Amino acid sequence: MPRRSAFGVLAGLFAAGVSACGSSKPSGPDDVDAPEPAGPGGRFGAEWESHARTYMAWPAQAAVWGRYLDDVRADIATLAREIAEYEPVVMLARDDQRDAAQRACGGGVEVIPLAVDDLWARDTVPVFVEQAGRVVGVDLNFNGWGDKQRHDNDGPLGQKLLSRYEIPRHQAPFVAEGGALETDGEGTLIVTESSLVNDNRNPGKSRDQLEAELKQTFGIEKVIWCAGVRGEDFTDAHIDCLVRYVAPGVVLLDTAFPGSPVDSWSRSGEQARQVLAQATDARGRALEVIDLPQPDPAGITGEGDDFVSSYANFYLANGAVFLPEFGDRQADDRAQGILRDHLPGRDVVAVPIDEIAAGGGGIHCSTHDQPGTPSR
Repeated sequence: MPRRSAFGVLAGLFAAGVSACGSSKPSGPDDVDAPEPAGPGGRFGAEWESHARTYMAWPAQAAVWGRYLDDVRADIATLAREIAEYEPVVMLARDDQRDAAQRACGGGVEVIPLAVDDLWARDTVPVFVEQAGRVVGVDLNFNGWGDKQRHDNDGPLGQKLLSRYEIPRHQAPFVAEGGALETDGEGTLIVTESSLVNDNRNPGKSRDQLEAELKQTFGIEKVIWCAGVRGEDFTDAHIDCLVRYVAPGVVLLDTAFPGSPVDSWSRSGEQARQVLAQATDARGRALEVIDLPQPDPAGITGEGDDFVSSYANFYLANGAVFLPEFGDRQADDRAQGILRDHLPGRDVVAVPIDEIAAGGGGIHCSTHDQPGTPSR
């Protein structure tokens, strides 16, 4: 029986009249932790560069996950332990859930008390850029994916996390989420228009205006826009389930399982293919586009109307790449081979994440990298 996913439950609460938290309004000069101005020379690094740590978040609410809360926590704990074999992992957890999270994750994962609402650290933790020789956290003003959900703790999470680690904070002049941004670390950013040029996040802002703000905020020279899909999932089609860099000039493209019915998602993939085939990056290179096919829907072990079966939602950690294992052996092996071919020298680690995927996300959605040299 299809489960009621994290997105579905909170959507119901929102529809019943629960107001969403979060705001696109920038902080004013009297705010306690007012953002510092953006400086020149910032650089948004690629995910394959060295990480100081990975942040993750402990699923907090039975109201979101219902009877699947223990199952999704088990998925998150397994993923955290696997990543901790390669780099430090910091798990954010509510104070009253910290001990249980620590027991589940084991001693190789650091669990810190910081209130969260759900597990989607990619979107709620700030994006990190290098600016004048230091790491700066860019707070993207998380507003529950366009005021679709209430996130009393995840909204202000960025400011609290950066304060704890004494990382300078810059507040972006727009609303976005980390999963909406894909960079090669050399001045190119790939995004979906459906997620950013959207009145639920950035009312009244044109694509040209947002492109200028993206360039200034992240030190980007070239933005490649894919159309995406508007209004059919909570993210409005984040790029990290569609197109991912594996090297400068080389991207993997999520593609539907052969023979699948044509729908808005497969049409989005084909539109992205056309855009990428005609694009050049900030260095003037044409892009090499590699298909990353989805598994056979009849062969996967997971279930649910919001189940995400994209291998593109992988995560690059120090020395490894983590990708989902969906149960279709042939497709799982093929995806692992593609990543092994295009990420030489990295361990390819497949992790079963059926409960996370049933909630509408994946491994990349559940993790967030901070650039730098690991402390251990």
